[in-house]
Amino acid sequence: MTDEPDRKGLIREAYRIEGITEGECRSIFLDWALSLPADADPRRAIEALLARHAEAPEGHPMTQVLREGLVEGLVPRRRGGARGRSRG
Repeated sequence: MTDEPDRKGLIREAYRIEGITEGECRSIFLDWALSLPADADPRRAIEALLARHAEAPEGHPMTQVLREGLVEGLVPRRRGGARGRSRG
């Protein structure tokens, strides 16, 4: 895995957008997460981003989204689909 957790600069740019909403941050976070290399450790990458942007204004929606990514990433969720449906 590369040591750079934000190779495309998506999270960095989200912190620079004045008036960005939580919904926009969630969309950016999803794009960021989908662009992680297969061998990346998402938790480690999120922790690095939180440390990098620790000086962001209090209450910034991207900080909240990143924190939620840490918490929600720890709880496996069933995704559904054909395999998850009962047969019969």
